[in-house]
Amino acid sequence: MHASTPSPETPVIWDVIVVGGGPSGSAAALRALQLRPSARVAILDAADFPRDKACGDGIAPHGLEVLRDLGVHDVADGYAPIDRMRLRTPGGVELLAKLRAPAYVIPRKVFDERLVRAAVDRGAQLIRHRVRAIETLPDRVVLDGTYSARVVVAADGANSTLRRLLGFDANPPGALAIAVRGYADALPPEEAGAPPEQLIEMVDDGWPAYAWSFPIGDGRANIGYGKLKSRLSGHGKQELHGTLAELLPDTLAYDGTLRAHHLPMSTWRPKQPDGRVLLVGDAASLINPLTGEGIFYALLSGALAGEAAFAPGDSGAVYRAALRRELGRHLRQTSVLARLVRHRPIMDAALAAANGKPALIDGLIEVGLGRGVVRLRSLAKVAVSYAKRTRTRRTD
Repeated sequence: MHASTPSPETPVIWDVIVVGGGPSGSAAALRALQLRPSARVAILDAADFPRDKACGDGIAPHGLEVLRDLGVHDVADGYAPIDRMRLRTPGGVELLAKLRAPAYVIPRKVFDERLVRAAVDRGAQLIRHRVRAIETLPDRVVLDGTYSARVVVAADGANSTLRRLLGFDANPPGALAIAVRGYADALPPEEAGAPPEQLIEMVDDGWPAYAWSFPIGDGRANIGYGKLKSRLSGHGKQELHGTLAELLPDTLAYDGTLRAHHLPMSTWRPKQPDGRVLLVGDAASLINPLTGEGIFYALLSGALAGEAAFAPGDSGAVYRAALRRELGRHLRQTSVLARLVRHRPIMDAALAAANGKPALIDGLIEVGLGRGVVRLRSLAKVAVSYAKRTRTRRTD
């Protein structure tokens, strides 16, 4: 989909300008136009669509729920549902989790193009433009001296220009993961005739770190490996590529598909300021620090920003309150849990406790892929599992 060039009839002041046409930006545009179909909404993006985006490509059911609420129902068309996830820890614990609702693996080249097309079909104007400057005035925001809007949604990703221009620092190495993604032949299922499953292979070296293989359904899989930037050696690219090849030796990446990307973890989030600029998705460091999942956060935060753009009062304050209401407790808990699982035996204990217990598995999935919180009963079960495993190690 080719972006347009503004015509002389383009409004001088847009109602909403979204900077970035990824999931969070498209969700913001979709929600704004869902609430006010006649609104003047522009999406500025530096690329034409479809375009590749390095990512694990996993779309959890929680994100599809947000899209259904936005009136978008067809983004997964043509892709096979996957309801099994296998997790292995370096401590020898393996968990096969059954998802209550299926996930999908949809290359971002397809997923993002479908979303931005849905926004354009609803009335948004897609303009190819790279934003380099911002000026905030009492009644509007001006980008590059050319594009003016009542509200601007900063959906320009992990290396957000708008975030930097607003004076927010980038995430420090301890709250920033770097991952490499490629495409390869899909792994055969563990058991003959078994349905496809997503694989997450955790590793001790640089813990927390893991490799993944997510089958797309067409014979290919999205594969990758990531770890915190603070745990990388001075040879990041070679380390990421080499470790991925070691962990998945039977499914080497196709030539030219390996691409690295940043994952700014939610353990270091900029505080959403008052005013007319709303930070969403990766630009707001909305990445789950336990799993690296960010699509659900992106879609949800984008939808909340699109709604806040037309709410009475200060848009930034309204959006900040909405984020706190929807994700506040969850984000606080995942920050604490991310610190705890730096001690790897706690992760072993959590997966061991969940084995064979569907309710506990569901709880872990909600925390890792959605907005769930850990219940005291679940914590108690993990604590018991940890104590048993610790006693076993001491007697061995």
